[in-house]
Amino acid sequence: MLQESTTGLVHAYDLVMLDLDGVVYISGAAVPGVPEALGRLRDERVHVAFVTNNASRTARTVADHLTELGVPASEHDVVTSAQAAAGLLLDRHGAGARLLTMGADGLVGALKDVGLVPVLDPADPDVVGVVTGYGPDVVWKDLMKVAVRIRDGLPWVATNTDLTIPTAFGVAPGHGAQVEMLERFAEQTPLVAGKPARPLLDETVKRVGGEHPLMVGDRLDTDIEGGANAGVDTLLVLTGVSGLSEVVAAGVHERPSYIARTLEGLFTPHPVPEVLETSQLPEGGVAGARCGGWSAVVGQDGKLAVEGTGGADDWWRTVAVAGWTYADAAGHPPLVNRLVPPT
Repeated sequence: MLQESTTGLVHAYDLVMLDLDGVVYISGAAVPGVPEALGRLRDERVHVAFVTNNASRTARTVADHLTELGVPASEHDVVTSAQAAAGLLLDRHGAGARLLTMGADGLVGALKDVGLVPVLDPADPDVVGVVTGYGPDVVWKDLMKVAVRIRDGLPWVATNTDLTIPTAFGVAPGHGAQVEMLERFAEQTPLVAGKPARPLLDETVKRVGGEHPLMVGDRLDTDIEGGANAGVDTLLVLTGVSGLSEVVAAGVHERPSYIARTLEGLFTPHPVPEVLETSQLPEGGVAGARCGGWSAVVGQDGKLAVEGTGGADDWWRTVAVAGWTYADAAGHPPLVNRLVPPT
């Protein structure tokens, strides 16, 4: 379930790792209040890192974009899945190794930065491995040749397995779709660098520093599960893709340590809801929780209802714990389609 913090999280952690899309910005614009929140965070002398599965852009490009949005960032503050993949390949093959590379400039640059040699010719006989990442200009004839090299036994690292990416023309297939195709054809599974695999967060801690890190994200299946896989506490913010139905349906490895609507949750205490015993439930109730003036109960019909008043973050905590308690016993999440979260 959730963890307790009697003070703001900023006082409990010395490194805050932030996902970008849905946490720091949405559709190219900063999430309201984020520049101010990150300014306060830095005033507390907490290490800040921006962590992204996007392997197509260099860390410098990402940092420049953040600075334009009013979130000052240096290249050192940004860690990409391409950099995490480069770290894995360096450990495995050593400096100077030639890697068949299929991706964009961000991946090519990350390999060069650590002394690896990216090779773009799929027929090169001297490569010792394959690394793939999202690249909008990847052509099918090269992809076919890379697929054959993987099938024939060349070790393979993938930057990430994100199935979708946001674009100006809508949600489009991400690198994960390509990975699935290559897996099916080659009957090989890659070593993955990006979230929810742990190498990206390990690389972030190594690069930015910190003894007690916190991962902040808006996606349960990448950010929060990635933190769990890396043994890192997590804060779910509700400014991105995860909403009420996703929160109550979260599996054990997707459940955050803390929940808050916005990054203001870094500066406030986090009480833990009380799980209601059978004797505390109203007639017809099968699971429930209460916190900060709110009471949430799941009835025998599987519907979750909430009563009371209080802070909006406490509402979310109460609903989450009541929903998870019910789901763990019933094997499926409660019905929440009629609930309206407070603003």
